Amino acid sequence: MIGRLNHVAIAVPDISAAAEMYRKTLGAEVSAPEALEEHGVTVVFITLPNTKIELLEPLGGESPIARFLERNPDGGMHHICYEVDDILAAKDRLVNSGARVLGSGEPRIGAHGKPVLFLHPKDFNGTLIELEQA
Repeated sequence: MIGRLNHVAIAVPDISAAAEMYRKTLGAEVSAPEALEEHGVTVVFITLPNTKIELLEPLGGESPIARFLERNPDGGMHHICYEVDDILAAKDRLVNSGARVLGSGEPRIGAHGKPVLFLHPKDFNGTLIELEQA
């Protein structure tokens, strides 16, 4: 069921400073910031040869990233995203196995324009998991 690693997401308090650090210090290819109002975040993607890093900055006080940064003011790893071939079949398999799908339980469109689901971190060794339709 689980496919390739799509990205590792890192919550940051200042996306411009974080993007510049990756660009200048590590020589990374960094995308322009994109506001995703429906998710309450601004994102920047850093392209690596084998995957991506997603930088997340809160967009408004109700953002889940704002709550994360309240507990982790310097930022930190927020989630890992894996690709799946069939997100609805993956959801059914996970729910039947006892895993908890966050939110409404139904896929919604993510930062790449594809359906995504988030899985409860308590079901995955303390790690928030995002699944994205390949």
